Amino acid sequence: MKRGTGHSTMAEQQKQEEKLWDAMKITARVLGTGLLVFTALANFGFWYLQSIWDASGHFWQTTWLKLYYLLEGEEWTIFFLGTALVPALAFWGFNGILMVADVTGKPTFITRYRIQLGKNNPVDTKKLLQAIYTALCNQFFISLPMFVPMFYLMKWWGNTFSKELPTFRWFLVELSIFTLVEEILFYYTHRLAHLPLLYKHIHKKHHEWTAPIGVVSIYAHPVEHILSNTLPVMTGPMIMGSHIVSIAAWFSLALLTTSISHCGYHLPFLPSPEFHDFHHLKFNQCYGVLGVLDYLHGTDRVFRQSKAYQRHRVLLSLTPLSESIPEVPGRAE
Repeated sequence: MKRGTGHSTMAEQQKQEEKLWDAMKITARVLGTGLLVFTALANFGFWYLQSIWDASGHFWQTTWLKLYYLLEGEEWTIFFLGTALVPALAFWGFNGILMVADVTGKPTFITRYRIQLGKNNPVDTKKLLQAIYTALCNQFFISLPMFVPMFYLMKWWGNTFSKELPTFRWFLVELSIFTLVEEILFYYTHRLAHLPLLYKHIHKKHHEWTAPIGVVSIYAHPVEHILSNTLPVMTGPMIMGSHIVSIAAWFSLALLTTSISHCGYHLPFLPSPEFHDFHHLKFNQCYGVLGVLDYLHGTDRVFRQSKAYQRHRVLLSLTPLSESIPEVPGRAE
């Protein structure tokens, strides 16, 4: 019996080592491929983007200096504008347009692009008002107080309020690091929130919407808003000691992309929201932002076998993907 148990233990250990080795190979393959693609795209497009930046760089630098002197270099005011006001305007401006379509069903050309057909058509106004109220509370009473310690940390770095804007090349480097940090922190905090105890008391609020809309992106329990929504986005700039203009651009971009991923519409020429919409539909798939960690951990296997995966791409035509790649009748994804 002991001998058999020993052989069994050795076999299990060997299987675990093989799994670890397979995971390492997959990681190397994904990262290697990503690096090659990034290098190719950078070589192909960087010169063109740099030429545009060089042509407009004087304009942005001059505009920044005008704003800086208009506010008399008052750092907290500048920080508030960059971290809170500008991103909030981007968030509510974009979601305001989407909510008109959600409530009225007009313009009809937008509603043709619904992902979950027949859902939120029109949206329940009572639920919508509750979502708006919670989103505003999270912004004013959770995010805004978190910016106070961030402000003092950025002052300590000493570069955040520099009169000279960062170069375009450095901004791209920062953007890459911000995205990587957000992916890691969001994936693991989000997956942690799906543990039964935490899900029941915290994350279930966000999943009240199985067919999400844009404003639901920050409709969450306060604890979740701190750990999964705000910290993953704040951490990258704090690590890098970024300029306030870079922070404003990143915060606005993060809010717009998460709004798109929750909006419920797969609109032409915008990033695909199919990945996160599938998470709201199935709950135990697609925890991350980019999908890299989901691939490595195998938490996208059901998604990869679905029609949603086939539709998970940028729509480059005006024909809705729900029409060109329809669901199979009578088959649950």
